[in-house]
Amino acid sequence: MANKDNIFATPREHVSDFCFDDAVAEVFPDMINRSVPGYQTIIDTIGELGQAYVTPQSNVFDLGCSLGAASLSVARRCPPDQCQIYAIDSSEAMVKRCQRVVDAFNLPNQIAVSEGYAQSVEIQNASMVIMNFTLQFIAPDERKALLKTIYDGLNPGGIFVLSEKVKHEQDSGNHLINNLHLNFKRNNGYSELEISQKRAALENVMLIDSFSTHESRLREIGFSDVVMWYKCYNFMSLVAIK
Repeated sequence: MANKDNIFATPREHVSDFCFDDAVAEVFPDMINRSVPGYQTIIDTIGELGQAYVTPQSNVFDLGCSLGAASLSVARRCPPDQCQIYAIDSSEAMVKRCQRVVDAFNLPNQIAVSEGYAQSVEIQNASMVIMNFTLQFIAPDERKALLKTIYDGLNPGGIFVLSEKVKHEQDSGNHLINNLHLNFKRNNGYSELEISQKRAALENVMLIDSFSTHESRLREIGFSDVVMWYKCYNFMSLVAIK
């Protein structure tokens, strides 16, 4: 059973910026499932997309892999000799735990885990690239260049799966979906203190875009189609096809 997330349950005089340290890595499965509506559906569908689009002898890149859930989902759906999966994260704490998970499933030859920044990864011979709630933590002025690198490294017909928290274009709609998400977290046992302190911790490090911003940027880069396949409250997942 996953350790329970109570990181923000104690009042703090000063709330530091959120980071993916040992404390977060230790409770990450509980945190993400209680914070992101439909997270398991997104993970399962990433595996289905891998089964449909990953081609023989190609690469799959999971950028910001955290504990490797997306990589494992693809690995479950694709034969071991079909592709090489690269699971990469900038957090040492996440990488160490991800490696333990991959070793436990006896998949070290199919999933290569490494520490690094998404902006520095060389994408090549890729049939699938995944950024599952990762781009929102990358500086806005670095996003387009990173996405262009991903596009250039994808093979024709390859896909880019992007899951993100998004904002609505108008204030009234944004207020509505934010309140629905707050209720989702309350219903999953988070207190008002936890919600407030975590929001303060994320304020400066998780800078979100609207879906239209994501879509227009991906089309400008060259993707032939951008499909939002999942949306719940202020969370969405899309597939961009090269």
